[in-house]
This record gives sequence, structure tokens and C-alpha cells, in this order.
Amino acid sequence: MTMGGQARKAVVLVSGGLDSATVLAMARAQGFDCHALSFDYGQRHRCELVAAERVARSLGAVEHRTFTLDLRQFGGSALTDDAIAVPSAPGEGIPVTYVPARNTVFLSLTLAWAEVLGAGDIFIGVNAVDYSGYPDCRPEFIAAFEHMANLATRAAVEGRHLTLHAPLIQLSKAEIIRAGTALGVDYGQTLSCYAPDDAGRACGVCDSCRLRAAGFAAAGLPDPTPYQ
Repeated sequence: MTMGGQARKAVVLVSGGLDSATVLAMARAQGFDCHALSFDYGQRHRCELVAAERVARSLGAVEHRTFTLDLRQFGGSALTDDAIAVPSAPGEGIPVTYVPARNTVFLSLTLAWAEVLGAGDIFIGVNAVDYSGYPDCRPEFIAAFEHMANLATRAAVEGRHLTLHAPLIQLSKAEIIRAGTALGVDYGQTLSCYAPDDAGRACGVCDSCRLRAAGFAAAGLPDPTPYQ
């Protein structure tokens, strides 16, 4: 995708997981120069950041930055509070792995970098089909944030509209895996687990692991995940 003969810039949120790797590959396939952004937010599964570096490098990001902030100061989630266990079985309602306001915070910081870069496009790998029910992964949230972003920035006020892309939002996990495989994503480089061991091996029982394994099974493709 070009503008005035030059590739357009996009900021892509890259967690190191399956979904964000697929989105990065999609953005690259559309011709964007992709600036990958990850967050070290105090998550208990920080080894996902190693995976994020691998993914950004292998999928051709122009650069990869990791922004550090400490959501452990608030806690309230199994991912940011060691006193709350990561569930090993499905439960009712929104699970305790939900991190309060996480995508709102992440997208706000992503918006800041996009404006500095002169990027008019942000990509995020949220999904509202095979997902854990997080409220900040729904189409309504994405639409509302895009609307807010185009009120909040100097770039938008001066006529440079920002588009928030969530290309996976209505896809099943199997459809996501098939799409990424077609684009050459090596899912063996990704990490989705909420409770991996020190070697980066997935637990196989958390919500994220269950969704991932079911997706590979439904897609009819081998699961390259190293399990404990």
C-alpha cells in the first residue's frame, strides 16, 4: 500500500501470540511498512516478549519496540497479580485473566507512536469469535476507539484520518490459523500461553492454550506448540 510513491506506515501491536503474528503478516501482505509495538506490562508470562521479538523479525517489521509500564500496580487480573491463579478449566463470565482496561491503555500508547511516525493505520489482533469474552475485544470497542482517536489527535484534526484495523475480529481461530499459514507465518515461533514454564513451554490447560489447540485441530493442521 503506497501513498505518493512511498509505502504507508502502520503500527502493529505484537504480543508474541498467534493472533498478533497473523495480523502482522496481513499488514505486511497489504504493503504496509510495519512498526511493531509490544508491551512489558508486568505480565506473568513475560516470555511472550521473546516470542514477539522473533515474530517481528521473521515477518519483516521495519522496527520493533517494547514499551514498559507496570500494570501490577493495579493488579486485578491473574496476569498481573500473583495472588490470583490462572484458571486451568473454563469458568462462567469474563475470566480472571482479563486485564482491566488493557487494550484501551495499549491502543492509546500505540496511537501516540502512530501520530509521531505519521502513520495513519493501526493493526490489532483482537477476536470476538473464539475468544475469552474480554469486553475490549468486541467490534463495538474497536469502532468506539477509532472514533475517539480521530477526535483526540492533531493529525486527525488536520485532516489525516486514522484507521484502526482488526482483521481477525469476526474469524474463528481455525480461520485465523489457515490465513496465517497461507501467508507463511511460523506458529512455532509464537507463544499464547498464560502460564508457560521458564523454558517457554505452554501449560496446555489455560484458556488461551485451549483456544489455540482447538483452532489447530479445527484447521486440520499440526500444532507446533511446545507443551510442558
